[in-house]
Amino acid sequence: MKLIDGKQTATEIKKEIAAEVREMVAAGAKKPHLAAILVGHDGGSETYVAFKIKDCEEVGFKSSLIRFEDDVTEEQLLAKVNELNNDDDVDGFIVQLPLPKHISEQKVIEAIDPTKDVDGFHPINVGRMVIGLPCFVSATPDGIVELLKRHNIETSGKDCVVVGRSNIVGRPMSVLMSQKAINATVTVAHSRTKDLEVLCSKADILIAAIGIPEFIKGKMVKEGAVVIDVGTTRVKSDQTKSGFKLKGDVAFDEVAEKCSYITPVPGGVGPMTRVALLKNTLLAAKREIYN
Repeated sequence: MKLIDGKQTATEIKKEIAAEVREMVAAGAKKPHLAAILVGHDGGSETYVAFKIKDCEEVGFKSSLIRFEDDVTEEQLLAKVNELNNDDDVDGFIVQLPLPKHISEQKVIEAIDPTKDVDGFHPINVGRMVIGLPCFVSATPDGIVELLKRHNIETSGKDCVVVGRSNIVGRPMSVLMSQKAINATVTVAHSRTKDLEVLCSKADILIAAIGIPEFIKGKMVKEGAVVIDVGTTRVKSDQTKSGFKLKGDVAFDEVAEKCSYITPVPGGVGPMTRVALLKNTLLAAKREIYN
C-alpha cells in the first residue's frame, strides 16, 4: 500500500504557483486577488477559510475576507456578491458553504459572475465542464484528478466507482473521470444503490464522497484498488485538544491493507482542494478561461 500524500503534493504545486506569481509581478502584473465571504461561525468553515487565507499568503496572492453574522439577509448577501462581481481588483471569489437555512445557496451561486466563480459551482462552469470546454472546475474533483496524475496512477480503461452524487463532488467527479484525459469507466453510486457492497468491491478506483464516517469497510474494497477518501466529518474525540477529530468516509485501518494506493484523512484530498482553488484564481487573474 502506498499513501497518497496530498499535503506534500499540494506543497509542490504551491511552490509552482508562487514562482509563476513572482514572474507575473516582475513583468508588471498585479497580484492575483482571491476574496472569500464567510457567513456565521461554523467551526469547519472558519478553519477552512483560515487555511485559504494562509495559502494565499504562501503563494503571493492578495486575499480579502468579508464576514457576515448568521442573521444576514439574502438581499444583503446578494448585494455583496454583486459588489465583488463588479470589483475589477478581485479576480475570483467564493461564498463559503453551508449558508444559513433562510438563504438560498443556489440563488447565491447563480448570482456569482461565472468568470470569477473560482469554486466552479456556477451552472455555466458546470455545463462547460460537462461538454469539455475550458472552465473553472470544482476544486475537490480537480484536486483528486491532479493527485492521480502526479502519482502516475493508471486510469485509462479502469472501472471507477464514485460513491456520492453531490453537485460539489460526486457528479463533477464522475464527469471528469469519464473524459478522454482520464478514460475511466464510471459508475455513480449512492445510499440507495442496490448491492452497493458488491459494486464497490469490483472497482479499480473507488472514490468515497458520501459524507458518512467510515462508511467504506474493508469488505467493500477490491485487492489492489486505488481508494480516494473525500470525507471530512468532524466527530467528537477525547484524544485531541479541540475535542474533535476529522474522520473520512473510509475505515482506513480495514481498507489500507487491501489497496494499492489510499488517501489519508486529514492530509489527503483536503490540501488538494485548497490548492485547486489557488489554481483557479491564478487562471482567473491571467484571464485564461474567459477573455
